[in-house]
Amino acid sequence: MSADFYAQALRRVRLFAIAVGLSGTVAVLTLRGARPAAGFLMGATLSILNFRGLSMPVQVLGGSAKPGPLAAMLVALRYVLIGSAIYVIVRFLGVTAEAVLWGLLAAFAAVILEILFEFIFRIHE
Repeated sequence: MSADFYAQALRRVRLFAIAVGLSGTVAVLTLRGARPAAGFLMGATLSILNFRGLSMPVQVLGGSAKPGPLAAMLVALRYVLIGSAIYVIVRFLGVTAEAVLWGLLAAFAAVILEILFEFIFRIHE
């Protein structure tokens, strides 16, 4: 597998995550209302940002990116920042924790969609 293959796979995962986040937001808006939909969207946004943070060390190890001091600090503080953001969203914005937690699964769903994409469309290569 080439570096280009991995770059394309990461790009597709990001696009799938955005699609899952937006379509999930529309579905929650239709079924539950505006406040849970906003919570889902915020959770999906955190999920996408976390996935981006998780993919940075992989890109550094692969040689396609150079680490910086800020990147190392963000890796160390990632979960503290995510936990703080969830606390603020739930506590001060009045969004249900359930909606935010479902939104946090957007990147996981995107990875599953990428796996299915590879099984379906890359089977002959």
